[in-house]
Amino acid sequence: MQINDYIVETPEQIELAYDIAGIGSRFLAAIIDSALIVLAEVALFLAITQVASMLQFAESVWLAIGATLGFVILWGYFIAFELTWNGQSPGKRLIGLRVVSEGGRPITVLGSIIRNLVRIIDFLPLFYGIGVIVMFVDKRARRLGDLAADTLVVRERTDVTLESLVAGAAPNLPPLSGDTADLIDVSLLTPDDYALLCDFLDQRRDLAPPVRRCLAAQLGEGLQARLDLPPDDPERLVECVVYAYRRQRRLEER
Repeated sequence: MQINDYIVETPEQIELAYDIAGIGSRFLAAIIDSALIVLAEVALFLAITQVASMLQFAESVWLAIGATLGFVILWGYFIAFELTWNGQSPGKRLIGLRVVSEGGRPITVLGSIIRNLVRIIDFLPLFYGIGVIVMFVDKRARRLGDLAADTLVVRERTDVTLESLVAGAAPNLPPLSGDTADLIDVSLLTPDDYALLCDFLDQRRDLAPPVRRCLAAQLGEGLQARLDLPPDDPERLVECVVYAYRRQRRLEER
């Protein structure tokens, strides 16, 4: 029996929930990636054919070169994108999926290499036949490569925007205003602080209510102390600070 949620408990005893990607969405992503790989392989074949017609090397040499480069494209495609796009390939990005290590951490170089080497086995006998069977059996829909590399494919969460902040505001709170943002000096915040606040706002609906209130209170107290802000509802305080930070950043970019 498969499960849809993957719960991670942080060292601060805060539970973070991830939506596990299903077989259907992963299959769509695989189709997109496979199409791009085929295009790259065709382009490589045409290029080698052109070069071979100009240079007088033995046919076996060109076959060896083509096979080697073809394998590099097939294997390196996923590794290169997963490491540069933080666990996403073009197909996964379009479908909204991401590869993470167990515990919700970003995928490592070794993890990406292992899961994509084993991909060759998952692909057998035809287009992920073994991989699909294993995903049906595994409760987290992992293929052999994921099991070997200790990785998991999850659904990507929507980025936090000004509109989503307003829509996700705590109940019975007035909407955010520019005047409120003007009163907050965000110059003392670092990009890491901002990322932490956005992460909370993005995942708060998946947190258990007691954990959500506890984490919001901790963040609110920290913001009040650092930015010298008056007492307010903790979640609203986080929203206002993020709103102010984004507004200030937009002004600086003009």
